Formats: sequence, structure tokens, C-alpha cells
Amino acid sequence: MSTQTTPFITSGLVALAVVLSYAVLKAVRGRSTLKDIRGPESKSFWLGNEQDIRYQNEVGDHEFKWMREYGSVWRTTGCLGEDILMVADPKALQYILHTSGYKWPKSTVATEEIRFNPSSYLAPQLESFLSLFQNHSMKLVQNWKDEIAGSSSPSEGTLINVATWLTRTTLDIIGLAGFSYEFNALENGDSELAKMYHNLFLDSSLYPNKIDYVFRSFWHYIPEPLLHLVRFLPIRQYARSHEYINFMRTFAPRIIRQNESLGDGKDILSVLARANAAGDPKARLSDVEVQNQMSTVLLAGHDTTANTLLWFFYEIAKHPEWQTKVREEIAAVRVQVNARGDEDFSIADLEGMTMMHAALKESMRLHPIVWQLVRVAGQNDVLPLAFPIRTKSGENISQIPVQKGQTVYISIAAYNRLEGIWGADAHEFHPERFLEMDKAKQTSIGVYANLLNFSGGIRACIGWRFSVIELQAIVSTLLENFEFSMPEGDKQKTIMRKPSGIMLPLVEGYHGSWMGLQVCPVQ
Repeated sequence: MSTQTTPFITSGLVALAVVLSYAVLKAVRGRSTLKDIRGPESKSFWLGNEQDIRYQNEVGDHEFKWMREYGSVWRTTGCLGEDILMVADPKALQYILHTSGYKWPKSTVATEEIRFNPSSYLAPQLESFLSLFQNHSMKLVQNWKDEIAGSSSPSEGTLINVATWLTRTTLDIIGLAGFSYEFNALENGDSELAKMYHNLFLDSSLYPNKIDYVFRSFWHYIPEPLLHLVRFLPIRQYARSHEYINFMRTFAPRIIRQNESLGDGKDILSVLARANAAGDPKARLSDVEVQNQMSTVLLAGHDTTANTLLWFFYEIAKHPEWQTKVREEIAAVRVQVNARGDEDFSIADLEGMTMMHAALKESMRLHPIVWQLVRVAGQNDVLPLAFPIRTKSGENISQIPVQKGQTVYISIAAYNRLEGIWGADAHEFHPERFLEMDKAKQTSIGVYANLLNFSGGIRACIGWRFSVIELQAIVSTLLENFEFSMPEGDKQKTIMRKPSGIMLPLVEGYHGSWMGLQVCPVQ
């Protein structure tokens, strides 16, 4: 079949599925139990409030406003009039993610879950991974020192787009930790993999085609075999994603072959291969599924970590008093490490750095990289609320009945700034809150600091512990060697929190992630 005709045939099949699905869609739209829940007005039947959420200038522009007006839970309108419940209430979130996690699956629109869970296998390897994190952090230190030495005023430092460098660093780390494969992104930023990942989230998910968002309303009702055909549609985000999938189909086997030649390894791919071989033959992953797992590990293992670091250094540059506190703490622990004759920090050393942890948690709270999750009610249910809300009819309610199939948006950005949990200064950078907070009074939700950055419950991020140690190692190394400040004058640009698939730092006039900071060697 001609490749030129494939998009037209695909479009025809999908269009037919949409038409057939519309009858189903109309039948379920009128059965919502949310009609009395307050929420923003919809200005478009076709897009509803998706137009507000997906095309807002920055993450939180609308969610924070709606939370102030309607409380911790509110109703939004999806495409073609669908009622969607947006949730930031801790008790409702605990119920969805923990108490009834299996009753609230991910939307079929969501990325396929990782079927293999390596966390229990890799826990004993975290100490060896730590040295990997530290070694690559020092490579980054040397790169920056070289760049600063070549600048016009080395003693004053230079402007560095730390986004580029931190993405390369975390890509190299996940290459070795995940697959024992050297990507060499720090040495060669123009490698084929680095080029493929460059602006992947930006090109594939920021401000998507509006017609596509209407089309996505039908995804729940389209048979899965037809749904797989959407990647052939001539739409920007699908084309970019399809390009990545095709690349991984040729690149992943190359990594697998090299990994097999190394024998028994401690990386994620080696552990997956051994577990796959030893498990039930009927439950084993196919070659294609293994490649899909690799793609997921690569995406989840470097972009989210890199962007978390970007926002940490952004906040620490804006708050030099806290940067000093963290650096002094690192220096004090370094004295202890040297005294006992060790070469570098242990996991216990990093875990004991309370100031660093407080600052890291606070930057993660303000800037969640994954800013929203989607769940769908698997059965009729009732959501309990920690903070009662007032309905359109004026009634104060502390629970909300929902029907099977109800879509719920978990607003991580809103929950992380809910004043009922974090205080009246929830929109401000105050790491002290994590040093003073009474954990016993909190509703347990997230796996780290009760934040939702790694989600929670049965579908929490399986690599969260790996990620936290990586963050600690990179932060401690960089703050030990450099001072960070905001650029002055013409060099300073307004950094925006753009609502891509992950929250990206972008500036006007530059296509790609930008976090320009003044970086100066510690004197």
C-alpha cells in the first residue's frame, strides 16, 4: 500500500469510528451527577474549558483562580459538553489514589503503564547508582568551569542556559542506570538520541491542535485497534510522537544487543530481562513491549528529573539566603565525610541534609513538572471531601456522588498550593514550612513530602526513590561548586511555566527550554 494513501485511509477509518461513537457520546452526556457543582462558565461547546486549561499562558493561571472561587473541587466542561470534575481536595485524592485506586484507572488516553515494576529489584543498587549520579554531576561541573573560564569575566561567572546541560546530564545518567549504555550527551549534544529528544514534549504536546482535542472526546468509545491508528493522522503532535516511536524501534534493539553482550548487569534493562525470562511465559513481555518499556523509562527518567532541577535552581537563584543555608549545610557534611576518610557523600549523608531537602521539596511543591493527572471512575462511587464546598443551590456538601465513566482531573498544581494544607503563603517560596509541618495532621497522599509530584497510591511513580537520590546528588555537587543568581539587565528574561505534557520553562523568542542563570564558581 502506498505510504501516501495511508493517512487518508487512516483518517477515513477514524472518522467512521467517530461518527459511530457520537451516538454513544450523546447518550451518556446527559447523565452527569455534577450539574449542581459550581465551576467556570464554558465559552465554547466544542472545546469547553479545555480551551482555558490547555491553552493558558502558564500552568495554574486558571486552576488557582478557580480554586479560590469554588473551593478544593469544581466542575469544568470538556469538549462537546462533557462534565469533568477537577479535584485538589486531599481526602478526595486519598480516596481516588489510595483507598479505591483499582476502581479509578487511568484514562485510555493516558500513556500505557509500565507492566514491569523494577523498584524492588533496584533498591539494593541505589548506593551504586549514587556514584553514577555524582560522577556525571562532576562532569557537568567541569563543563561549566570550562565555559566560565572562556567567558569575558571568569571571576563574575557567565550566563548559562542550565536547561540544556541538566537535560544532557540526566539523559546520560538514565542511559547508564537504565541500560548500561553510553549516550555521551554531555560530550556530544548533537548525538542522534539528544537530537531526537530535543524539544520532544514542546513539539508534541504544547498548545495542541484544537480539532484534535475535540476528537479526543471520542477516544473512550473508539475500539483500541482503531485508536492505534491515530498516530498516522497528519497532526503536528502525532507526527512528532510517531517520529520518536519509529526512532526507538531501530535504536532500542541496538541497546538491547549491547546490553546482552555485557552479561548480568545491575541496570534496569538487565533486571527486566532476567525477571522476564524467569516469570510466567504467558505473562512475558514481547520484544515490542520491552522496547515500549525502554521508551517510557527514557522519557520518565530524564526529562522530569531535569526540569525538577531547573525549577529548584530558579528558586534558589531568586532566594540567595536559602542558597547560602543549603551550601553551608553541604560544606558542614563535607567536613564529616573527609574526617571519616570517605571520598564522597553517602545516601545517609544526603538524607540528613534537612535544609537541602526543605528547599528541594518547596521548589517541587511550587513547580510540579507533571501538573495534572487523569482518572476515570470504574464504577458508581462517592468522593469524600476534607473541605466542604458550596453548590449552585447554596448547599454545603462534604461528598460528591459520581457515575461510572466520570472523568476526573487531578490538579497537582492546585493541590500543591491549596492554602488549607500549606498555609496562607502557599504561593510563596518558604522552605521553612517543611521543617515546621506537623505530619500527623496531614492527609497522607504523596510518596514524597506528601506532594503529588510522584503521584500516590498504587500508581505512584515506581522510580521516585531513584529520582530523589539523583536530585540530591546533583544539587549537592552543583551548589558545592557554583553560586547561582538571576541575570541582570538585558540578559534577564521572563521565564514562563508552559502547560506542555510536562511543565516547561520557556521564554519569548527562543524555541526550546530556557533557564538562563548567572553561574559563578564558589570562591
